[in-house]
Amino acid sequence: MIVILGGGESGIGAALLAKKRGLPVFVSDNGKIQDHFVNELVEAEIDFEQEGHDFIFDLTPELVVKSPGILDQAEAVKYFKDQSIEIISEIEFAFRYVNGILIGITGSNGKTTTTNLMYHLLHSAGKDVAKCGNVGYSFARAVAERDHSFYVIELSSFQLDGIVHFRPNIGILLNITPDHLDRYDNDFEIYIRSKWRIFRNQLSEDYAIVNTKDKVLAETLSSQNLAANEIQIDASLNALQILKDHQEYLVNLSDSSLRGQHNAVNAACAIRAAQILGLESSSIQEAITSFVNDPHRMELVFEHDGVRWINDSKATNVDSVYWALDSLSGNIIWIAGGLDKGNDYTAIQDLVRTKVKAMVALGKKNETILTAFRDVVARVYDTHDMESAIKIVKEIAEFQDTVLLSPACASFDLFQNYEHRGNSFKDQIKKQIQSS
Repeated sequence: MIVILGGGESGIGAALLAKKRGLPVFVSDNGKIQDHFVNELVEAEIDFEQEGHDFIFDLTPELVVKSPGILDQAEAVKYFKDQSIEIISEIEFAFRYVNGILIGITGSNGKTTTTNLMYHLLHSAGKDVAKCGNVGYSFARAVAERDHSFYVIELSSFQLDGIVHFRPNIGILLNITPDHLDRYDNDFEIYIRSKWRIFRNQLSEDYAIVNTKDKVLAETLSSQNLAANEIQIDASLNALQILKDHQEYLVNLSDSSLRGQHNAVNAACAIRAAQILGLESSSIQEAITSFVNDPHRMELVFEHDGVRWINDSKATNVDSVYWALDSLSGNIIWIAGGLDKGNDYTAIQDLVRTKVKAMVALGKKNETILTAFRDVVARVYDTHDMESAIKIVKEIAEFQDTVLLSPACASFDLFQNYEHRGNSFKDQIKKQIQSS
């Protein structure tokens, strides 16, 4: 018997994989399971419970698969741990049944963009590839559906915490900045170790791609004792000179949607992985040029009367905002705020002072972010809903301004998630700007 803790995408994917492998499985969620997931469980004839862990305490499973959002301190987790029952992540569970080449990608920022790009490079080259992991389509579900030649897997620190033998053939570590420290006893060192776990099981025939432009990675690399072939990435903007087999290949980013130094690094890591996998330079360049990133990541929403409106709602920490501001030329009206995660805004104050002409704080409680920038930005506004924020921006925006939604905070004070926040931004632009 396998017990799955959590009835979200990760848990349902693990349950479907267990069922396909002929393993008895039971899903338990302390909250309500979404209707479409319930339908999948019923159709697959998988037993489950929701809105409480009741039946699982009468079970003695051989294995527990824990969804990444469930804390180690949760009652059910501690219960099975006390019985010495093995508890692993869905990533580890899926790895036990996978065939194909694995490209694992992690980092505090940029991992979704890099995952999307890596998938696009392989897919455009005609490869049989699945994109999965932290991007909303679980690794276990991808493995359950069918065997693929390649799996591009976005990995969060929470997912890496639960691995035992998981081993990517190519691992990519983009950066490490303070984030989610509430899950790590507010200890940055624990979080750093969690990210480096992506390489822990690699062998000498594998590859570890590390962005050494990142200060934390550069400082901690020498202590890792990596077994894989170590590839350090140090990329410059617009044109990437990638060394392969002692030859330099020039990849042009100027015609792509990848803007900013951070995306140059993201692209360099994905391109280097593509070269390892044997993709030709012409195929890589074509894919780079045709790549379109997911919404809410420096997404140009609208341009009118010389004003650009950019949706970067995915920027939920200070480092993401730094790269967003750094990629723009100036005259920025910056919409920021939300659920503050204990942010240290000093890292971006000089950049804000140089580039931001006005800041519109958007959140239930804005005092922290207002205090951080009240003496840095000439004009600061306090708003508590998207409609009011866009109304103010509409009044102050001028020719050659850039309106940037890049919050530096979580969205859960006013919105369901960062997508909801970004869509609300776009909806108000349509309502107040495009229709006027």
